[in-house]
Amino acid sequence: MRDSFLVFGSPIIEEPEIQEVVECLRSGWISTGPRVGKFQELFKAYIGTKYAFALNSCTAGLHLSMIAAGLKPGDEVITTPMTFAATANSVVHTGATPVFADVDRTTMNIDPKEIEKKITEKTRAIIPVHLCGRPCDMDPIMDIARRHKLLVIEDAAHAIEAVYKGKKIGAIGDIGVFSFYVTKNIVTGEGGMVTTSVEEYAEKIETYGLHGMSRGAWKRFSDEGYKHYQIVFPGFKYNMMDIQAAMGIHQLGRINAYYSRRQEIWKRYDEAFKNFPVEIPAPAEPDTKHALHLYTILVKLEDLTCDRDAIQQALHKENIGTGIHYIALHTHPYYRDTYGYTSDDFPHALYISDRTISLPLSAKLTDQDVQDVIDAVTRVLNRYAK
Repeated sequence: MRDSFLVFGSPIIEEPEIQEVVECLRSGWISTGPRVGKFQELFKAYIGTKYAFALNSCTAGLHLSMIAAGLKPGDEVITTPMTFAATANSVVHTGATPVFADVDRTTMNIDPKEIEKKITEKTRAIIPVHLCGRPCDMDPIMDIARRHKLLVIEDAAHAIEAVYKGKKIGAIGDIGVFSFYVTKNIVTGEGGMVTTSVEEYAEKIETYGLHGMSRGAWKRFSDEGYKHYQIVFPGFKYNMMDIQAAMGIHQLGRINAYYSRRQEIWKRYDEAFKNFPVEIPAPAEPDTKHALHLYTILVKLEDLTCDRDAIQQALHKENIGTGIHYIALHTHPYYRDTYGYTSDDFPHALYISDRTISLPLSAKLTDQDVQDVIDAVTRVLNRYAK
């Protein structure tokens, strides 16, 4: 057993971003300023969209995207129950109704055939979630959206590096939304980014994200001279700080190196667990790039003498931190009680929800850390095997 606890999702922070944050503090530009502008330029070039706007979270980006696109009470938005609450919560915050569609059991992503079944005259948007970094099957999703004149907002919180048929995730739908939360592939502590090539959405997202002011705060106080602003919309306080962007600028520059390290770890896990009573992640689909954000195993309950939670607790006692991605949203009290869902409404999502465990996966992990995870999982699964 390890002597110290291995924290799940611990980020790798290097000296250049530490120094950039220090310089940011010394410069006086602490909130939204030139470093945010630089981060946005670098990110839109990386994704391949005309616009990118940095915000204080991916959740803010999802909410703001729907507001900018005109979603309102009475509208319906189709998404997956196999996601973090922020996806559906953001829909609720617009006054619209989240409508769940079941997932494919192998990919764990929303099933386009199930999307089609959920469309009504009230449907206005689809939010595909690229779970764990695996691209959703975007061609049929975009076909459905165009036929029914629906907005597509890609929840790409897990999928910064992901590619689908030669195109970056976040540049396929009308809007893409990314996360730089502390557990993500690149981090700013908290933070998010919205990408789009639609000028109308871009203008609204930029304005609505900072109180609905006609000019950004850092532009008002720049050395070009004071400029008055006007409130053109009752906007939100969703802006990213330069302190955060100072980290993101350098993290983005190392994104390929971090990806390569996670790829090495992923392969070690695949080899180590292929003959155990678990389902390891399916290979990436042809002509796609998996972002390798979360390495999730599905425990085979029929081959074990305990449930998933017992496995997780046993790993905790082995000093290995894990995650659950996710407990299906339709089983949570708010969504169950508000919308009348039952556990069996989405059988594939429920199957995953009952079995999934995410193992540590970070560029920060040493070879010994990885071996400790493998050894602990091996001991626990052998202990509970039938």
